[in-house]
Amino acid sequence: MMDLLPGVRLRGVSRWYLTSPVPPSGQPDYVNAVAALRVDPGYAADPALLLRHTMAIETACGRERGTPNAARTLDLDIIAIGDLVRASPDPILPHPRAHERAFVLLPLLDVAPDWIHPVLGRSARSLLADLPPQGIRPL
Repeated sequence: MMDLLPGVRLRGVSRWYLTSPVPPSGQPDYVNAVAALRVDPGYAADPALLLRHTMAIETACGRERGTPNAARTLDLDIIAIGDLVRASPDPILPHPRAHERAFVLLPLLDVAPDWIHPVLGRSARSLLADLPPQGIRPL
């Protein structure tokens, strides 16, 4: 489905990970992964348009928006678009909590092992090493 987004192509998908909710909430574990997309040459990626398309995919897969941080059938987040820094409007880039979440950083290492956080100037590997233990394991 990610290949249906205008101007982008699927480049790779991480392994699937079983992860505990962050912050802990009593919800069941989640399955997480990261997809790496490549922007087509000559195409200017519009973060707002990409967000609208990812939300449409979520809806098509049965996601219903209700209580914030509630369990959901599908949650597609845009972690980063190159080294773009964007404070507003949505989506905020890079994702404002990506560097705090092993369920983002560990799968990110599978598809972009050299990724550097464009604001913090640190690698995904070093950010992951600084996190407290979080329940995550490959499936």
